[in-house]
Amino acid sequence: MRVVIQRVSKASVTVDNQLVSPIGSGLLVLAGFEEADTAEDLEWMSAKIVNLRIFGDEQGVMNLSVKETDGEILLVSQFTLHAVTKKGNRPSYIRAAKSEVSIPLYNLFVEKVEKQLGKRVKTGIFGADMKVDLLNDGPVTIIMDSKNKEF
Repeated sequence: MRVVIQRVSKASVTVDNQLVSPIGSGLLVLAGFEEADTAEDLEWMSAKIVNLRIFGDEQGVMNLSVKETDGEILLVSQFTLHAVTKKGNRPSYIRAAKSEVSIPLYNLFVEKVEKQLGKRVKTGIFGADMKVDLLNDGPVTIIMDSKNKEF
């Protein structure tokens, strides 16, 4: 499982010119799944995301988590995070899980993040042509991979 986490002042998803998932201050999380992902990967990643200390405290030091700031999370599926670009100029997505695997993983991941956060998260619409709008705060952008925890 691979994620891109962006600290945002606001973010939203629009599908077919309809605003479906706006958030205020918090995290935009783009998540990609592969066939080998397990519930343990989802558990590890959800705990990491919710507890990452990337929000400023009273002194402006990144010392608070999204949970501690009562921030929101927008979670969007993105299979292109598993693009293989080693050969040629056209990325291959062979590592990305097929929808029959990734949809249940995505839904379970949403549940795990909500449990860790203690409230509902907003989501995109799986498989839809989504327009993601964000105002990156910082900017702060972090990439994590459950198969390469030092990434």
